[in-house]
Amino acid sequence: MARMIECVVLKAQAEGLESAPHPGDLGVRIYENVSIEGWTQWLDRLTTIINENSLNTADPRTLQLIEDHMLGFFFNEGDKGGEPEGFQQAKKKK
Repeated sequence: MARMIECVVLKAQAEGLESAPHPGDLGVRIYENVSIEGWTQWLDRLTTIINENSLNTADPRTLQLIEDHMLGFFFNEGDKGGEPEGFQQAKKKK
C-alpha cells in the first residue's frame, strides 16, 4: 500500500515519496509533506531555475540558492520559489 500524505504542492492527499529526496532536515520535511507528483513539479521548476539563471550545480553556492527556491516552492518561505524573473513559458507547438 502506498504511503499517502497531504501534499503541500497539490493541497490534496497524494502518494508520498519513497525516501527523502534531499539531504538533511529539508529532505525530511519534503519527504513528510510532498507527494511524488509535487516533487515532479519541483523538478520541472528546478530545470527552469538552473537554465534561466545559468547555474553551475557543481558550485556549492548554487545549492544554497536551490534550497532557498525549494523553501519558497514547497513551503512559501522566503522570497524564492516562483518562476525566475522575466521567464516566459514556451508556447506549445500545434
